[in-house]
Amino acid sequence: MKSQGSSSDKNCKVSFRKKLLIIDSDLGVEDVERLKFLCIGLVPNKKLEKSSSASDVFEHLLAEDLLSEGDSFFLAELLYIIGQKKLLQYLNYTEEKVEQLLPIQGKVSLFRNLLYELSQGIDSEDLKNMIFLLNDSLPKTEMTSLSFLALLEKQDKIDEDNLTCLEDLCKMVVPKLLRNIEKYKREKAAQIATPPVDKEAESLYQGEEELVSQTDIKTFLEALPQEESQQDKHARSNGNRAIDGAPSLVSRGLQGASANTLNSETSTKWAPTYRMDRNHRGLCVIVNNHSFISLRDRRGTHKDAEILKGVFQWLGFTVHIYNNVTKGEMEEVLQKEKCNPAHADGDCFVFCILTHGEDGAVYSSDEALIPIREIMSHFTALQCPGLAEKPKLFFIQACQGEKIQLSKSIEADALNPEQAPTSLQDSIPVEADFLLGLATVPGYVSFRHVEEGSWYIQSLCNHLKVLVPRREDILSILTAVNDDVSRRVDKQGTKKQMPQPAFTLRKKLVFPVPLDALSL
Repeated sequence: MKSQGSSSDKNCKVSFRKKLLIIDSDLGVEDVERLKFLCIGLVPNKKLEKSSSASDVFEHLLAEDLLSEGDSFFLAELLYIIGQKKLLQYLNYTEEKVEQLLPIQGKVSLFRNLLYELSQGIDSEDLKNMIFLLNDSLPKTEMTSLSFLALLEKQDKIDEDNLTCLEDLCKMVVPKLLRNIEKYKREKAAQIATPPVDKEAESLYQGEEELVSQTDIKTFLEALPQEESQQDKHARSNGNRAIDGAPSLVSRGLQGASANTLNSETSTKWAPTYRMDRNHRGLCVIVNNHSFISLRDRRGTHKDAEILKGVFQWLGFTVHIYNNVTKGEMEEVLQKEKCNPAHADGDCFVFCILTHGEDGAVYSSDEALIPIREIMSHFTALQCPGLAEKPKLFFIQACQGEKIQLSKSIEADALNPEQAPTSLQDSIPVEADFLLGLATVPGYVSFRHVEEGSWYIQSLCNHLKVLVPRREDILSILTAVNDDVSRRVDKQGTKKQMPQPAFTLRKKLVFPVPLDALSL
């Protein structure tokens, strides 16, 4: 049986390579140049320079773990970009499927895409004029538009943050291409693309174990404000809990969910939606703690703050960012934001916390522990009337510190079940319409890339950008985030991360599609 299995695996690999060979036979010299150009930064330049055929490129992709029989999306992405969409069938992809997955799984950077787009808009006469303008600094060799742009990049005349030379050339020779450059700048500024995690980058990851038990999650849930409506009380008196009662939704939102999905029955049966047509969308508060007294710096957290700001501004929110917030400053922030008169005319409220955490609380920059329930309690109907009956969303990316890392029982934003406060529920504020998005669930790890930010926040923002234009509700979006993050693994391939939403929402929350959604 073992030899049969090995033979079967071998046949599968041969079959896959046959498909690659068919694709190779349909690609010409120009296609190979395009493939090589799009792979710059992902495959070593020396290997690309020696590649004379598409099969050579495929061999390098296989060696770099960018292509396999089980995951051929990167090659599908390349074929899609260079316009060879008919060849997608050999990889079991359709044009529509690739378009759907590109915003989430795409590996070609914004900058590389820009240069490729520009190359397609530079004809032979334009190229001749551009070379003439830079004649003194260029070698006397024949060039294509792609090799010309690659040379400018190699000579450090252009990079993703410096397009001055390119803008000057386009202004003189092909002014219409300036629109592509402006579009790139807007997308980059708004952090439209989340860079994929490659093999080399994995060594930069900080894996933060979240040793959380079911008791921990229960205590987190107890931190969610709860309120029985008159409808709930009436239903309970008849021995039946109303579908939109806050306590029942909390139970379904967490305990009724499997490892990577919410209870579909809950989401599909909801007909009412929260109102989203007031004067403005609402406020989004971001507390971003990078530096601490003794805990290690949270490198990469600025990327999370930037992408959160870009996405929620795109959704119409007014964003307030507070960096390295002490305990005293946190109290000032909470008082200021809960009393903000803008709540009265807003549809929604969002509060994001990026910091270290422990024992059901988050750390301030001066390392004081602030209970999550205490933060949330500032925005109940009693404390903040302007937010009554409006959705209040809290997203928490709490990473572990070195002190916590030494302890095997409490790490990151986890609670120690043996030390969980027994009177926690007695001090909870009373309110529905809350959602608490946690970065992890029991037994899993939370990853933060020291350059690109956390898996959870980056995935959350990416999915908001992709799924809001499709009019998906927030719980469906968070389910997609669960699925995305759950597919990622650490360098050793042994640890994973699973986000977990818990909620007392009574209705569907569907963000209106921004007017500029097509520009994303």
